[in-house]
Amino acid sequence: MRGAGISEFGGPVETLELPDPRPLARDEVLIEVRASGVGNWDEFVRTGGWDVGRQPPMALGVEGAGTIIAVGHGVANFVPGQDVFTHLVPLRDQGTWAERLIAPCGLIALKPGGTSWEVAGAFAVPALTAEQVLSEALGVVDGDVLVVHGAGGVTGGMLVTLGALKGARVIATTAPKSVDRVRWLGASDVLDYDDPDWPDKVRRLTESRGARVAANAAKGGSSAAVRAVADGGRLATITSDPPETERDITVCNVYVRPDGRQLAKLAILLGEGRLGLHVARTCALTEAASALTEVVAGRSGGAVVTKP
Repeated sequence: MRGAGISEFGGPVETLELPDPRPLARDEVLIEVRASGVGNWDEFVRTGGWDVGRQPPMALGVEGAGTIIAVGHGVANFVPGQDVFTHLVPLRDQGTWAERLIAPCGLIALKPGGTSWEVAGAFAVPALTAEQVLSEALGVVDGDVLVVHGAGGVTGGMLVTLGALKGARVIATTAPKSVDRVRWLGASDVLDYDDPDWPDKVRRLTESRGARVAANAAKGGSSAAVRAVADGGRLATITSDPPETERDITVCNVYVRPDGRQLAKLAILLGEGRLGLHVARTCALTEAASALTEVVAGRSGGAVVTKP
């Protein structure tokens, strides 16, 4: 079986010949992979900074989409032939950058029929991250003012759209080139994230109060984002850089959690066209190394996907 991954932690991403998948456990499905997302989280796995339950040699990738080709004897809610997508950690066998994938049935969801393989392959991690930030860490409710710092990226854009769907007034920051797109995603106001005074502008937009809730998706941006939060409000960051607590603000450092039921609910929004993402590049497994480099450098301009 072909895959793209590493022979040792910290080593280069390369094309690998991997063992065929082992026999399935009772709760597992075997998926013929059609597309897999490439994210900066894959760099953490490559360097050994994120333990996903597997040792090299291994295919990288923790999200993907494909068609079920076999199921374990205890699987009752999925059958061969169904199209699904998943975010899975710990890995049961290889990562998603491979031709076939073993996944527990509790962490997969049906792919909407009208959704492309490319979008499905890169959907799970940013969608689950955004939902867990907004619903669990921040508790966003209808009528909230929500700040999203770094809305131009894939997860940042997902935060904007989901926040607007939950009834929040979204104030977002992004680069000037992405202003129109971020407005289209659902932001009421869009500020330049390179402007050091943007938190003060949030306060002016909120009659000096600040936002009750804020999500930081900009690397190194949480210390600026907390300035835009109202006294006693909440800030969640997904960039592992939580600021010092101040003014009774609750600060959360959020890491995505695999959740098949949550993913199934998000799939409904995806199928209805109310949630989505832009795929900037699709590449073969042999190009996975350059794809990861591009993503880590922040040059992708959207989601990046590998296809076997």
